[in-house]
Amino acid sequence: MDTSQLHKRFLETTGACSDTRALLPDGMYFALKGPSFDANLFAAKALAGGCRYAVVDDPTVAVDDRFIVVPHVLTAMQQLATYHRRRSSIPVIGITGSNGKTTTKELMHAVLGADRPTLATSGNLNNHIGVPLTLLRLRQEHRIAIIEMGANHVGEIAALTAIAEPTHGLITNIGKAHLEGFGDYDGVIRAKTEMYAWIRAHDGILFVNGDDPLLMGKSDGIRREHYGTSGDLDTSGSALEQGPFLTVAFHGRDHEEHTAHTRLVGDYNLPNALAAICVGQHFGVADNVIVKALEEYSPSNNRSQFIDTGRNHLVLDAYNANPSSMALALRNFAAMPGDRPKVAILGGMKELGEASPMEHALVVDLVRELGLDAVYVGPEFGAIGDDDIKCYPDATALLAALEHAPLSGKLVLVKGSRGTKLELVVPGL
Repeated sequence: MDTSQLHKRFLETTGACSDTRALLPDGMYFALKGPSFDANLFAAKALAGGCRYAVVDDPTVAVDDRFIVVPHVLTAMQQLATYHRRRSSIPVIGITGSNGKTTTKELMHAVLGADRPTLATSGNLNNHIGVPLTLLRLRQEHRIAIIEMGANHVGEIAALTAIAEPTHGLITNIGKAHLEGFGDYDGVIRAKTEMYAWIRAHDGILFVNGDDPLLMGKSDGIRREHYGTSGDLDTSGSALEQGPFLTVAFHGRDHEEHTAHTRLVGDYNLPNALAAICVGQHFGVADNVIVKALEEYSPSNNRSQFIDTGRNHLVLDAYNANPSSMALALRNFAAMPGDRPKVAILGGMKELGEASPMEHALVVDLVRELGLDAVYVGPEFGAIGDDDIKCYPDATALLAALEHAPLSGKLVLVKGSRGTKLELVVPGL
């Protein structure tokens, strides 16, 4: 069965799914293989659970015409997603970056979605499986799409842009993330700017942080709009000092000044908010609608959240961490106003390869430079051999320690990579 025939079958369904724990009634199930499982074995279960079709690449499981046999399920799903995307002429915005891409995507979704039906990546389903699944959610009512793309190896962004074929692109920043997969910082730069290469080759439009010399240089010669803190940019704004939450003042396309009181913690979210403002303005969203959307957006999933536990105030940013985002979070935390004593709970940063001991030692040095009290969690900090730091092997050990010696009346930063599971310590705070 070729892609056009598969697409005709797809249009008979309610959408695509690949997890028997989240089946779509009358959906199309894709039996993807993993390193330790073969979902061909679950195709019959998916059909019994209500799916209309199951796409498989093992002919032996196909016992009736509800099974669609293809040479390779993942390839078929990706090709179907591109075919489906090409049937729509709406703008498709590709977004990637080392830090802040999911928050920026959510802010963009809030702004654009307040003005028109908008499709956006759910959560962080931003890989070779998540991108096609997102594209297969495109419906006739959608007027614009935001596709988040993540990568930990050179070539992945190029592959994802080839699937999604974005008309517009945005890189939030390029920092020291996934060094283990990219090899070094130059590898990160090469990988992330693969999106710029796509946009350049297809005469698309970029949204570029005008305060970032690296991104400005890499995007030179491509059609672009700029955002940042300088007054001569397409979208310019600043952070106002008004408490723990980010307040953004920006210049409207109506030539008036606007202020948005967001629920995001940290001035490091200013570029994320300005990116969403720039995108909204580019697509004609009224400035007052942008303000309302930014103010109503509430962060979740352990990203830039402010929590009053009754005993302490928490800045919870424990979904992800790399050397760049860790430094930004620590500097912002040190500068936050208020009388509460500050404590940083810092978890290990994953996928740094040979650079891991040095980068974790630099975090400890920065904590000392900023004069912060801190506790550390994870073997990454333990491996640097600094006997003067208080380090716990994992989040469970720290939680047990907090039960015996609870913190009270503190302002606490909780920051670490997802794999460290620092959200487990929140009940102890």
